[in-house]
Amino acid sequence: MKKSLVYTKTGDKGQTSLIGGTRVPKQHIRLEAYGTIDELNAYIGMIWSYPVPEDVKKMIYDIQNQLFVVGAWLATDDAASDMKQQLIGDDALTQRLEEEMDRLENDLPPLKYFVLPGGHPAVAAAHIVRTVCRRAERCVMRLNDEFPVEGWILVFLNRLSDYFFVLSRHLTNYFQVDEIPWVPVKR
Repeated sequence: MKKSLVYTKTGDKGQTSLIGGTRVPKQHIRLEAYGTIDELNAYIGMIWSYPVPEDVKKMIYDIQNQLFVVGAWLATDDAASDMKQQLIGDDALTQRLEEEMDRLENDLPPLKYFVLPGGHPAVAAAHIVRTVCRRAERCVMRLNDEFPVEGWILVFLNRLSDYFFVLSRHLTNYFQVDEIPWVPVKR
């Protein structure tokens, strides 16, 4: 019988390996960064499970693939592996995100208030993705303070959270639900 590669028991004492074999504590900032990228990717997959337009599914597929590149880049110890040299950022995807935001915003009413997440499960999921993406960006910026991170990763994550905000508004229209304005309580 073939041994499972899911569990290795090598992390049972709070250490894990980066790509390249370097052992680090599981609470290492590098793991926080690429673990949050992994979480982001999983939440993005939730949007795929709703009946969203095919062009959105195509964009999500490309985003998820790029996030695997980002995660692998962040998980690689360049002192122990040359893997980072094989992990190329897709600047064209960042450009597509910008173009897609411009296209989607052309069909949206001007934003005159803060919006509350909700109205449809796919809209709420896009807001969850937006906030997890912002957290991932903060984690990667903390990592960047200690271990320089490629600029394309920082730019990509910044555009990505913006994209999911615009997508949430687009999906509100697509599913024909109202945006929920934030109305501050007056005292």
